[in-house]
Amino acid sequence: MKKYKKILVTAAAGMLLVLLYFIIFGFSAQNAEESGSLSQMISEKCVNLLNSLSGRHWTQDFCSNLTEYFEHPIRKLAHFSEYACMGILVYVLWVQWLRKGWRLYLLVVGWVLVSAALDEFHQLFVPGRYGSLADVLLDTCGGAFGMLFCILTAKAGKVIVRKRKARQCKRKAQQCERKKKN
Repeated sequence: MKKYKKILVTAAAGMLLVLLYFIIFGFSAQNAEESGSLSQMISEKCVNLLNSLSGRHWTQDFCSNLTEYFEHPIRKLAHFSEYACMGILVYVLWVQWLRKGWRLYLLVVGWVLVSAALDEFHQLFVPGRYGSLADVLLDTCGGAFGMLFCILTAKAGKVIVRKRKARQCKRKAQQCERKKKN
């Protein structure tokens, strides 16, 4: 049963990882104009959401300036998030088969680093786009963050389970004490 679960989790993580690669490389294949207009549109939607949540009615000039201001950070956050997802998926895929430890962690970070470098290399051949070492670093940090999220989530889950078992043992001990008194 355990091996079946490993295979199932590996297959699911692998399929999601392939899908993520298609998404990432699809975005990278967009020329500068397409990529810029997508970032602009997302930034504009974020500003419109902030405007409506604030309850104020910002001027069009203010909204345009804010949209321009947010475009670059939103683009970088998208990079970080995509590769954080990759870090999670690669970790989940490999943790099924390798023991937790530095080798696994280096494998995940190395995998993400190579993927990010290949993505930036790919962009060298797209009109109006360029490869960026800073983006490789940002993407790798995103992947490491995703892996770290998995590690910390698993540790927190173990602590919760341990505390729950301790409470159950304590309740059982109290029940036994009550039965002895009666």
